[in-house]
Amino acid sequence: MEEAIALKPRTKIVATIGPATDTLQSIESLLLSGVNVARINFSHGSHSDHRRRVGYIREVANKHQLAVAILGDLQGPKIRIARFKEDKVKLSLGQTFILDMQLATNNGDVHRVGVDFPALIDSIKSGDILLLDDGRIRLKVTAIKGSEIHTSVIMHGVLQNNKGINKMGGGLSAPALTDKDKRDIPVISELKMEYAAVSFPCSAQDMIEAKGLLEAAGSSALVIAKIERAEVVEDASLMDEIIEASDAIMVARGDLGVEIGEAGLIGVQKKLIKRSLQLNRPVITATQMMESMIEKSMPTRAEVFDVANAILDGTDAVMLSAETASGLYPDKVVSTVREICLGAEKHDSLSHVISLDEMTDHVISSDNAIAKAAVKTARIMPDIKAIICLTESGNTALWASRLNTHIRIFALTPHVATFNRVSLFKGVQPIMFDPNDFPVGSVSRHALNLLKELKLVSKDEKLILTMGDNMSIQGSTNTLKILQA
Repeated sequence: MEEAIALKPRTKIVATIGPATDTLQSIESLLLSGVNVARINFSHGSHSDHRRRVGYIREVANKHQLAVAILGDLQGPKIRIARFKEDKVKLSLGQTFILDMQLATNNGDVHRVGVDFPALIDSIKSGDILLLDDGRIRLKVTAIKGSEIHTSVIMHGVLQNNKGINKMGGGLSAPALTDKDKRDIPVISELKMEYAAVSFPCSAQDMIEAKGLLEAAGSSALVIAKIERAEVVEDASLMDEIIEASDAIMVARGDLGVEIGEAGLIGVQKKLIKRSLQLNRPVITATQMMESMIEKSMPTRAEVFDVANAILDGTDAVMLSAETASGLYPDKVVSTVREICLGAEKHDSLSHVISLDEMTDHVISSDNAIAKAAVKTARIMPDIKAIICLTESGNTALWASRLNTHIRIFALTPHVATFNRVSLFKGVQPIMFDPNDFPVGSVSRHALNLLKELKLVSKDEKLILTMGDNMSIQGSTNTLKILQA
């Protein structure tokens, strides 16, 4: 298995851990197939499930010296119907169906059902189109009567318990961080997860609040904004504010596609990826990337094209959900995605290359300036084979990776958290290395020797190395060297 991933793609793979990958052996097989980030979905499973799975991930990563980040994905305010007496009902075209804010949780029938978020009624008006079960059932609101939303079924079918509710065009108001999320955040801290994803943020303040709650819980996790509200992608300034308030972005195509319509999704995906790169943020593309492989051992050609298209757009990572959480072939789907990544990355001429001019037009720190200088130097010197970043936080490697140079980037760090964290960044290979183990004047030589020992660079290759005078202080990178291995 380890030989199979000798050729690693630049694009990273995020895989969701679930019942199909709930043993030490299954997680070992999954990670060795090429997973860079393991997603723990707080919408499902108990805290004890999460603790056990994270324990397995850390054990496997330590055993095989793998850099694997763990992403805790908070459930957020997913608005759902309640339950039916018979678990499901069949709705007919044109029939009246009522969403009843006061109906008991388990008393739904073919005429009405309760809702787990009674304040939903405050965001609804006559004429709105409500999308249930990811749009498989569609209801047109005909009237609001007291605590009841009266609707007419305009897309019929079977409706099961606890299915989600969206509004076409967006606009359902609910706090991004729920009481459940606030109970889950201490678990993210306890398990030292590297990332925390916030569902349905509608403002920069949602992300700032999440950071504050994580810090108060003792967590250093970076926050990922899951972009899934129509109103966010329809307002360029709001979208930028959320991106800039976050450490990374997820193009969460499930609920976003339901709200804006599938036809508009591809353009929004491209815009979000490009804007995230311009604003120096890693970006994950998620939802139904390889949906057919939940049950089949091969993907459709459309899924292959979908993954490849996201890669050519410049995404840092592609994410698997049910494919690895509950699917029949979790290892196979990861290895298949890995092969698609390698194939897509060969077509440099088709990919969108972010230029230095397209990046944010101001330098925010010395390490930001050094990273940009390193990339520019590598572009004008074709014999440069790699950029080596001696980094405390991983920021220099992140900034270098925003530009599609196709030059290898090595992030050398003494910190396990940084070692894992940078595994999300496109084209960045993390390596444990403590510069404080060596005299200041010999650090560059020892870093090169390590890379040669690992057979990552060859004798006489030219390389760029970035470092700081005080390498134990975050943000101190102020030096760029051109070295020969």
